[in-house]
Amino acid sequence: MADLRRWLADTRPLRTPAFRRLWTANIVTVIGAQLTVVAVPAQIFAITQSSAYVGLTGIFGLVPLIAFGLWGGALADHFDRRLLLVITTLGLIATSVAFWLLALLGVGDVWVLLSVFAVQQAFFAVNQPTRTAILPRLLPAALLPAANALNMTVTMAGAIAGPLVGGALIPVFGFTWLYFLDAVSLTATLWAVIVLPPLPVTERVGSPGLRAVVDGLAYVRFQPILLMSFLVDLIAMIFGMPRALFPEIAHVQFGGPEEGGLVFGLLSAAIPVGAVLGGIFSGSVSRVVRQGRAVVLAVVVWGVAMALAGVASWFAPSAWLPMLIAVAVALAIGGAADMVSASFRQAMLLSAADDAVRGRLQGVFIVVVVGGPRIADTLHGYGAALVGAPGATTIGGVLVVVFVTIAALALPAFWRYARPASFTAGTELREGSAGA
Repeated sequence: MADLRRWLADTRPLRTPAFRRLWTANIVTVIGAQLTVVAVPAQIFAITQSSAYVGLTGIFGLVPLIAFGLWGGALADHFDRRLLLVITTLGLIATSVAFWLLALLGVGDVWVLLSVFAVQQAFFAVNQPTRTAILPRLLPAALLPAANALNMTVTMAGAIAGPLVGGALIPVFGFTWLYFLDAVSLTATLWAVIVLPPLPVTERVGSPGLRAVVDGLAYVRFQPILLMSFLVDLIAMIFGMPRALFPEIAHVQFGGPEEGGLVFGLLSAAIPVGAVLGGIFSGSVSRVVRQGRAVVLAVVVWGVAMALAGVASWFAPSAWLPMLIAVAVALAIGGAADMVSASFRQAMLLSAADDAVRGRLQGVFIVVVVGGPRIADTLHGYGAALVGAPGATTIGGVLVVVFVTIAALALPAFWRYARPASFTAGTELREGSAGA
C-alpha cells in the first residue's frame, strides 16, 4: 500500500490553503467552461447549418488568444496579479452571462455570438498566464511539478467530462441552461481569487505595452533552457499531434460513419484520458531532480506512442478490434507522457525565470500550447493527402523522436538541467500562511 501511495498524485500542494481553494474551484469551473466550448459551435451550427461558420470559432478564438496571451503576460508583470485575476474572472462571468441572455432572448445573429466568443477568449488569455504566474508565490519550487500535474489533471478531466455532459444536456435543456451553468460555476473561481492576499509584482515593468511584450520575448532569447522548453513542445505538437486525422482514421480505417461515431469519440478521448491517468499516478514528479532529462524522455515517449498509433491504425482493416484497442492505448500513453512533459516544462518556467517576467513567459507558453496543435492540424492534413492518415501519423511520431533527439544533442545543458536546490523568490506565501 505504501508503494502505491508513492505513485499516486502528490497532493502536498493542496496543504497550502490558497492553492487548495484555487484548485478545488477550478474543478467546477473547468467543467462549466467546457459546457460553453461545446455549446457555442453547436449553437452556431443550429443557426446556420454550416460547418464553415462553425470553423470560424477557430479564428475568432485563436487570434485573441495569441494577441491577449502575449499582452496579458505583460499586464501580469505590471499590475497586482490578484487584482488582475479578479477583473478577468469577472470578465469571463460577464461573457457567459451575455451568452445566456442571447440564448434566452433568442438572438440568432452568428456574428454577435462569435464576437462574444472572441471577447471571452481575450479574458481567458489574460487570466491563464496570470493564474500560473502566481504559483511560485504560493508554493515552494519543489512542489511546482506536482501542482502543475494536479492542475493539468483537472483540465484534462474537464475536457472529457464537459463535452460528454454538454452533448447530453443540449437536447434536454437547450443552450440557455448550459450558459447559465457556466456563469454560475465561474463564481467558485471568483471567490477563490478574491480571498487571495495581494500579489504585487516584485519588479514591475515600466509599461505593459508592446515594448514590455518585446522585452519578454527578448528575455527568452537569452535563456537557452527556457527557449528549449518551448522548442521541444513545438516539436511534440507540430509533428506529433494527429487529432485532425481522427475523423479519417475512424471512417476509413475502422469503418465508422463520416459524421463521427463511437470510434471517433474514442480516439478523441484517448489522449485526455491518458493525461488524467498520468496525473492520478504522478506521485513521482516531485522526486525527479533531472527535469530536463525527464522532459526529453517524455517527448520521446509521446513520439513513439503516436508512431505506434499510426502503425496500429494501418493494420486496422485486417484486425479491427485489437488494432482499435492498440491505437487507443498508444494515444493514452502519449497523453500521459504529454502530462509529464508539461508539468516539468511549466515548473522550469516558474522556477528558472525572474518574477518580473513570469507573466510574459506564461503568455508565450499559452501561445505555444495553442499554436502548436493548430499548425499540426494543417500539417497533418496535407501529410494525410500524400501518404494517408496512418502514414502521416506514423511519420509524425518518428519525426518527433528524431528532432527532439537532435535538439537535446544541440543543447546538452537542457538534458543536464536539474531543478534548483532552493527557490527563494516570493516565499512569503507558503504552507500555513497562503491566505489561510
